[in-house]
Amino acid sequence: MSIFRNIYKDIEDACFIWWKEMRRVVKDEGVLIFFILVPLAYPLLYSWIYNNEVVRDVPVCVVDNSHSQLSRQFIRMCDASPDVHIKYYAQDLDEAKSLVSRQLVKGVYLIPSSFEADTYGMRQGVVSVYCDMSLMLTYKAIYQTAQMVTMEMGTKLKKQVGGSYTARDAAIQTKPLDTDDVPLFSPAGGYGSGILPAVLMLILQQTLVLGIGLSAGTARDENPYRMLVPIGDTRYSSTMPIVLGKALCYLMIFMVMGTWLSAAVPRLFHFPQLATWQSLLWMMLPYTLACIFFGMMVSCMVKYRENVMLMVVFVSVPLLFLTGVSWPQSSIPSYWQGVSWLFPSTFGARAYIRLNTMGASFSDVLPEIRILWIQAFCYFVLTICVYRFQIYQARIHAKERLQFLRHNRASRLAEEAAAHQS
Repeated sequence: MSIFRNIYKDIEDACFIWWKEMRRVVKDEGVLIFFILVPLAYPLLYSWIYNNEVVRDVPVCVVDNSHSQLSRQFIRMCDASPDVHIKYYAQDLDEAKSLVSRQLVKGVYLIPSSFEADTYGMRQGVVSVYCDMSLMLTYKAIYQTAQMVTMEMGTKLKKQVGGSYTARDAAIQTKPLDTDDVPLFSPAGGYGSGILPAVLMLILQQTLVLGIGLSAGTARDENPYRMLVPIGDTRYSSTMPIVLGKALCYLMIFMVMGTWLSAAVPRLFHFPQLATWQSLLWMMLPYTLACIFFGMMVSCMVKYRENVMLMVVFVSVPLLFLTGVSWPQSSIPSYWQGVSWLFPSTFGARAYIRLNTMGASFSDVLPEIRILWIQAFCYFVLTICVYRFQIYQARIHAKERLQFLRHNRASRLAEEAAAHQS
């Protein structure tokens, strides 16, 4: 009967810790912001900013030193493209640089004086492209537009000088292999559909770690001895009820937030959604648990509320790169790939993108799912270890405090006895 009594007591303690942690989440404005407001609003802000997917009508300046029919044709074709707008004509490159420095234009097309003569003289015609590299999307639009226009003009010139008898012969001679450019898994070929799904998974991890860290900091602030575990409360005497009670509180909240991030936001902004709800559920469950136990483990190492914010903000951008979404995974050094295995966001983002964006089946992402379960188990064990250490520290501190009080009491009694005898 003692076994069942102990189990009942552990369940009762876990429920009390869950209730107390839920109250702390509701009362603490900082925790409430990172648990509720940030997961709700942050994805909307990001998705709304990148909802256009690609940039259009990037302002460009032209320095036309050729003043020829061919250079004017190049300018007209660039201006007719959807990505570039010829906004200014400059007399020389120095004037064009001045326009770029004042952010009136994002790039410069420099057409040399020998452009038409070189092209019709069977020599290579050159157009110099200068771009503002502060934003890669504008660089892509300016450079690719110039590239596509020169290729199209080159194809027409080849037809003129090719000496073909029919239009079919000219087409085969200028373009032997016909290709059709189709962006895979991103119909618009834009930033939103390609990167934001990984950002959504990273937001879930970072908000969990931030909220749990702030909650742990609040618990230390409320404790007069700045201990994470209250001293003298028998309901905090065992490790398992503490870990399970806190984890249940976080899981209940982020079951809702995870559904919002993984299913509702992509549907609102028309991101690719190819996964079934069953696949998303079985992917999000180990990912959320891994993030929870990872955050609980980190929170035991944070003594002040501000420290967790500095740490999480510092690692957010590197973690996005380490997922292998915004930067090719094959180009990441092996050392940093090993570091990326420590964070649940690495495999959570990869599994989510393959399921929801690329249309992979659940069996295709089983390696990532298994690693997420392994991470959840490992961080669960580490969380138990660090909380056991916290309980041990609380007991040592309680004993030291008790000895200190006993010593003070004995000293006071001795002083009173000496005063009474005198």
